Amino acid sequence: MRKNFEFDLRGITQRWFDVPLEPNKHRKGWPEMTENLLLTSSPLSALDRCDRCGAQAYVRAVMANGFELLFCAHHAKKYQDGLASTAARIDDETERLSAESTAK
Repeated sequence: MRKNFEFDLRGITQRWFDVPLEPNKHRKGWPEMTENLLLTSSPLSALDRCDRCGAQAYVRAVMANGFELLFCAHHAKKYQDGLASTAARIDDETERLSAESTAK
């Protein structure tokens, strides 16, 4: 049997692209996705790593399309001018570095 053929109840084959599309019945009652839902994020943890060097990330840059870039404090400072002009939002948690060093 060919991959793109289906049999209906009468045994007649139809190609998958000949079958009429039906509205999705499973999404009724779901809220519409908004920009606010896309741009919410959790605090950075020790598992989040810099996309440039692999060190612990303290800065998250969220682009307009929802893509995230994670940077350590060093690389965030290095790329801050470019990030400020292109990122939709920047979550800077570098203050945790000074809090962690004073706690020791």
